[in-house]
Amino acid sequence: MTPIFDWSFALEILPTLGFALIVTIQATLLGMLVAVTLGLVLAMLRRSRLRIVSLPVAFVIEFVRSTPLLVQMYFLFYVLPLSGVRMSPLATGIVALGLHYATYCAEVYRAGIEAVPRGQWEAATALNLSRWRTAADVVLPQAIPPVVPALGNYLVAMFKDTPLLSAITVVELLQQSKMIGSATFRYTEPLTLVGLLFLALSLVAAWGVRGLEARLQRYGGKR
Repeated sequence: MTPIFDWSFALEILPTLGFALIVTIQATLLGMLVAVTLGLVLAMLRRSRLRIVSLPVAFVIEFVRSTPLLVQMYFLFYVLPLSGVRMSPLATGIVALGLHYATYCAEVYRAGIEAVPRGQWEAATALNLSRWRTAADVVLPQAIPPVVPALGNYLVAMFKDTPLLSAITVVELLQQSKMIGSATFRYTEPLTLVGLLFLALSLVAAWGVRGLEARLQRYGGKR
């Protein structure tokens, strides 16, 4: 009788899944880099005193947050090339993940910035600091550490959304397991390994975020 879970087969396919895992991690890290960078820019633009800037940015943020990530991936992969902008499937997936989560990060940043006491802004104004220096040297160092846990949650969420990349032909972890299953007619081992790998890396990411949060709190206390 064929065993329910064949450990020898699982070990055989593990290297193949490992290469696909590298693609998944690459998409997650680069996508999160785009998200945290662009999110901060969007947050600052949304707080602009010029309504001609803040209103369109607010609309874009709400529009992206209110539409499915998969639809956005399809648009970037199938529609955007019609205008002459062409990217590889992996690059398209990274951009889609980054843009989608940047809108969520923007709201997190905005909440952190607005939580900074108004007196800090007034003190910077009294010292004749420019708006840019006030934001960079006074406000953001106080606003970002408290929102690190929320940003970390989005990192884990993005990692778990990477299987959507298979819809635009990216062979990431889950897609590779499905390909193995269709070739060998054994789905138990590859899908189980995928679940365990996602669980392990999600726990590692959460642990890393908690460590970073504690380090930032210690640094803030010393200051």
